[in-house]
Amino acid sequence: MRMHFVPALLLALLAATLLACARPADEAALRERISAMQQAIEARDADSLLEAVDPEFGGPGGMDRDGLRRYATLMLLRQQRVGVALGPVEVEIHGERAAARFDALVTGANRFVPEGVEARRVETVWRRSGGEWVLVSADWSKPALAR
Repeated sequence: MRMHFVPALLLALLAATLLACARPADEAALRERISAMQQAIEARDADSLLEAVDPEFGGPGGMDRDGLRRYATLMLLRQQRVGVALGPVEVEIHGERAAARFDALVTGANRFVPEGVEARRVETVWRRSGGEWVLVSADWSKPALAR
């Protein structure tokens, strides 16, 4: 009996180790994707922003992917400089789907004059597609302090 117990225990430990390693890698990849989207906004690059957005995207007020493109383009055209600061990102991964929540402070400026500051609570849903995380839905309609 002891001869069967040791290999089974080693196999269980190996499986647990592999599962533990997979979760941080998934979380790191999702956090990297969110950071890339933040950088795309700051670089005023709507095309790069949309690389991570699923074709079936759904946003506030029934916004679809094309609506998000128009919204981002308008926002970026109105401001010469855009800044985005993210608060701590809470990530929950459930297999091929994930949720990420965070507060975002978005600033805009024309030349040296600040135009506005908005603090929003952002709630997102992601799915894995082709080995990468894609944004399925997002809601930024609530102020950052409203939870």
